[in-house]
Amino acid sequence: MPAPKPLSRKQVEDAMRHTKSGHAAARYLRVSYDTWTKWAKQYKDEETGKTLHELHSNQAGKGIPKFINHSPKKMSLLDIIEGKQSASSFNPDKIKYRLIQEGYLAQECNNCGFCEHRVLDYKVPLLLHFKDKNTNNYLLSNIELLCYNCYFLFVNDVFNDKDIEQIQTGRSINKTSKAVDFEVSDYMKQRFIELGLDEAEDDGSELISRI
Repeated sequence: MPAPKPLSRKQVEDAMRHTKSGHAAARYLRVSYDTWTKWAKQYKDEETGKTLHELHSNQAGKGIPKFINHSPKKMSLLDIIEGKQSASSFNPDKIKYRLIQEGYLAQECNNCGFCEHRVLDYKVPLLLHFKDKNTNNYLLSNIELLCYNCYFLFVNDVFNDKDIEQIQTGRSINKTSKAVDFEVSDYMKQRFIELGLDEAEDDGSELISRI
């Protein structure tokens, strides 16, 4: 049996960026945990002197939602992907999270590659798209992640009319898809100034409507 191929430093660092633990990194790279451990220990961080394996150790499970290990109803992600178990009884957000964390989907737009994290909560604005429109069909050939822009261009509207009205006016409106937070952070205010949108009202609502 041939020996497994070595993992480069770039592969190890890429897995660390996309996951929150060594086990998740191994799944992301589709290698055994022993293989991950072997190569992650080969590379050191120049600033701390620690190995990349030490830096990515997360025995306390920090940042990993509790539902992954303590869900009342055990979710077999592999069975869902292979169509052996229905996904209808599970939260789509949890399935999407695990698809990313376990390396089945890269956390980037499948069309344009967008992967920028939001400053406020480090989320990447991506939507799970089902190519055949069947939201219970999680076959890997049927699903992809798209950024809001690509979803709007190639699939459908991201927001309904009420959503758009709420965004443009800054007022809370009934029957929107989800509440929108219009608070503008200092970072965003600086970005508005750089974009030449610094003459708007203090509450930021006019700034949002002009973008």
